[in-house]
Amino acid sequence: MSRLGTLGARLYRGEVGYDFVAKRKIWYGVSILITITAILGLAVQGLNLGIEFKGGAVFTTPKTSVSVSEARTYAIDASGHEAIVQKLGNGGLRIQVSELDQAQANKVNETLSDKLDIPVNKINAEIVGPSWGEQIANKAWTGLAVFMLLVVIYLAIAFEWRMAIAALIALIHDLTITIGVYALVGFEVTPGTVIGLLTILGYSLYDTVVVFDGLKEGSKDITKQTRYTYSEIANRSLNGTLVRSINTTVVALLPVAGLLFIGGGVLGAGMLNDISLSLFVGLAAGAYSSIFIATPLVADLKEREPQMKALKKRVLAKRAKAAAEGVSAEDSGEPEDAETGDVAPAGAVVGPRGNRGRGRPSGKRR
Repeated sequence: MSRLGTLGARLYRGEVGYDFVAKRKIWYGVSILITITAILGLAVQGLNLGIEFKGGAVFTTPKTSVSVSEARTYAIDASGHEAIVQKLGNGGLRIQVSELDQAQANKVNETLSDKLDIPVNKINAEIVGPSWGEQIANKAWTGLAVFMLLVVIYLAIAFEWRMAIAALIALIHDLTITIGVYALVGFEVTPGTVIGLLTILGYSLYDTVVVFDGLKEGSKDITKQTRYTYSEIANRSLNGTLVRSINTTVVALLPVAGLLFIGGGVLGAGMLNDISLSLFVGLAAGAYSSIFIATPLVADLKEREPQMKALKKRVLAKRAKAAAEGVSAEDSGEPEDAETGDVAPAGAVVGPRGNRGRGRPSGKRR
């Protein structure tokens, strides 16, 4: 077994682990700082909306030897507006100029034809109205609201309302960071960006739901034992799925990175590049929130319950008594995990064979 596989198995069995939940205030502070930075960037700098949202014209040329900077200068001089020029994979250029009407677009087209030494009929000119982008944005907001509502209802039914709230906060966290990165860096927002943002919602929830499922099983009949608090069980569940979450995220990021850096850089910018960019940023933010935000937040909410407060008191009292008397875990009178030697929570599956001892055959003993 590889070293990573061995680590994953030890994390799953609880032999090793990192206390994510106990250090949750650090993660909350980091997330709040990142979120505030993203919001400030969005408020101060705003989003660089594409012409689909502002209206304008797009000129696509065949292969040309004119550089991007030269073409940008020609377009700005002809239109009087800022222009965005991108090199395409076939050697052509994609020139975007916002806020142009048909007459202005014809003038820019003629100027580009003259400066680039390309016949007018070889330059593909498209006029885009702002109303189309506005419709896309409105539908996106509607889809986002419906999606989040369904997620909250499903998680509240399948798990509980605290997990639904934690997952919703993690989703908002991921979207805010992704949009904030676009604002701070100045990436252009296109319909492809909107598609990418809606796509990352499912990826963001995947790891969170996996951890929540393990937490639901591990915390069954939790008040009948005095070995672990709810936060400690939540941390064990998180560590048990940690390597799987990392592997899933890396495997998802690799093809997206290929689309972003190879597809966008080699084949040329376009819808593919816009989608992959938002996916890449969103997947990374989703992996972070699943580990550092969602589960610690559930633990925080659960620890406020009277039953969990009482459980924590009993656990701490028992540990203090055991420390004073020098009593080991084996003398506590609770079922012991055959793999790790830890006392397992009541109702949890103990060891690879349940409550059977390691290596004991399933038939009758002779």
